[in-house]
Amino acid sequence: MHFTIRLTTIADESHVAELLRGSYPTLMRASHDPAVLDAALPMMTRANPVLLSSGTYYLAEAGDGLAVGCGGWTRERPGSGEVAPELAHIRHFATHPYWIGHGIGRALYRRCEEQARSAGIRRFECNASLNGEGFYAALGFAPLRRIELPMGPGVMVPAILMQRSI
Repeated sequence: MHFTIRLTTIADESHVAELLRGSYPTLMRASHDPAVLDAALPMMTRANPVLLSSGTYYLAEAGDGLAVGCGGWTRERPGSGEVAPELAHIRHFATHPYWIGHGIGRALYRRCEEQARSAGIRRFECNASLNGEGFYAALGFAPLRRIELPMGPGVMVPAILMQRSI
C-alpha cells in the first residue's frame, strides 16, 4: 500500500481531526475504560493547531490523498511547555485502523527521529496510550512509569511514560 509523508500546515486541521476520530475510538477501546474514553475522546481527537504549524508534525497520505497516519515531536513537554536540553517529546501519533501494519507509524517515527537528531536531540519521551505501548516498545522505547494524563475537568487517562535514546 503506497503512502507519502509530508509536513503539516494549519490547512490540514480537518484531515488530522478526521484521522484522529477514525483511529483513537477504534484502537483504544480494548485498552481503556469506556467511560473514561468517552469523556476524553472529544479532547483527544482535536487536531492541535500549534503542532500542525510547528514544522515537526507530519501527515501520511495514501495515493488518493486520504490521511492514513500522523505524528510528530516537540521540544516542549506536553502540558507544561518545559524544555530540557537534548530531549524531545513524541506527539499525537495515530494510524487509520485499516492501515495498521503497513509501516506508517514506523515511517512517521523515522522521519521524526531524523529531524530531531539533526536538531541536536538525543532522547525522546512519549506519553504512550495503553494500546500504544507495544508500538513504542518495538521502536526501542522503554517504559519509565505509569502516568495519568488530564483530558479535561475531572478526566484522567492512564498512559505510560516511555523513553528512548536516539
